[in-house]
Amino acid sequence: MAYISVLIALVLPFSVFALDNGLALTPPMGWLSWERFTCNTDCKNDPANCISERLYKDMADRLVSDGYKDLGYEYINIDDCWMEKERDKDGKLIPDRERFPNGIKGLADYIHSKGLKLGIYQDIGSKTCAGFPGSYGHYDVDAASFAEWEVDMLKVDGCYADPKQMDDLYPVFSTAVNKTSRDILFSCEWPLYQHGAGIKPNYEQIAKYCNIWRNFDDVVDSWQSILGIVDYYSQYQDDFVAAAGPGHWNDPDMILAGNFGLSFDEAKAQFMLWSVLASPLLMSNDLRNIRKEFSDLLKNKEMIAVNQDPLGKMGKRIQKNGNIEVWTRPISPLNDSGKFSYAVVVLNRNQLGGPQTVSITLNSIGLDSTNCYSTYDVLNPSIKTKYCPQDTMKILVNPSSATMVIAKHYKN
Repeated sequence: MAYISVLIALVLPFSVFALDNGLALTPPMGWLSWERFTCNTDCKNDPANCISERLYKDMADRLVSDGYKDLGYEYINIDDCWMEKERDKDGKLIPDRERFPNGIKGLADYIHSKGLKLGIYQDIGSKTCAGFPGSYGHYDVDAASFAEWEVDMLKVDGCYADPKQMDDLYPVFSTAVNKTSRDILFSCEWPLYQHGAGIKPNYEQIAKYCNIWRNFDDVVDSWQSILGIVDYYSQYQDDFVAAAGPGHWNDPDMILAGNFGLSFDEAKAQFMLWSVLASPLLMSNDLRNIRKEFSDLLKNKEMIAVNQDPLGKMGKRIQKNGNIEVWTRPISPLNDSGKFSYAVVVLNRNQLGGPQTVSITLNSIGLDSTNCYSTYDVLNPSIKTKYCPQDTMKILVNPSSATMVIAKHYKN
């Protein structure tokens, strides 16, 4: 009972200004088409990989049959290029008739029959980033369409819109969506475009209208892209940590494990860091053709538990020594004194050489419990080691990789 009281106390400060639609109380998990399949509309020559009803049904099938759904991956998200180039005579959006022959409602019915949820894409401006009709001037109409189609998540981009107007535009669209009869998770790119225009985002306001929000550039399938996002998050981490919590999360973009640009070690590092950052876990890969080591990584229960921790405390970088960084996230359970357990990630940015042993004194990274900790590697959770705050923990980490250790309060 004491633990529940502490948990409520930790969550309440955020709920004062968060979007109150009851959604995304932990970071959303699922699959998103963009990074892997972009705007491929050539279904004649590439029917298995074009943006179409078939693609999203295939991925929904794999989420269920391969065990992702059972671990919390529940959203199948359409991105740009799903619609026709013009609205209908009533100003409504039209799904491409050839690529989505059963419409978005028909696809939603299929996704829901699998016990999953459907996400879709639009833009706050006059056009989407790929040049399809945007929602500017049609916010109420489009919100009604998405509700009618039984969409569960809406990603709203910011191309063809003035960043100076976004403090007005995003709230209008969010309000229109939340006035419908359907619960729709609202994902926005509001701070991304504002920061790019030299405007300081107001995260308190953003959290009032968005469940998740993109802060930085699109992730691309490369280690340098991952490191660029990590650097950006460490630069502004105090602002980001203050804004994150149940119902409202920073979104560093898609998970890339299983594609072409990241080695297994690099993919492991991204997944560990995104878990510590309390990021949405939205994979963008081809689940029909993914090597077992990558699918096992994406289904690692220990890392998913860190990401989905009910305290909703975003982690941050605690130490940096050359190319070695230490990131920590407070997690449950708390001890009788209200002290956190922790997830600790050691990132090795060195690209040359072999594995490196990193020595860490626990109290130097904020693990200041008066009690000791039971620690284990998330890839080998059965082997546990006792450490007290003054003890030095040695962590082995490969180059261009990361290692995650869980430290829970020790019980005799």
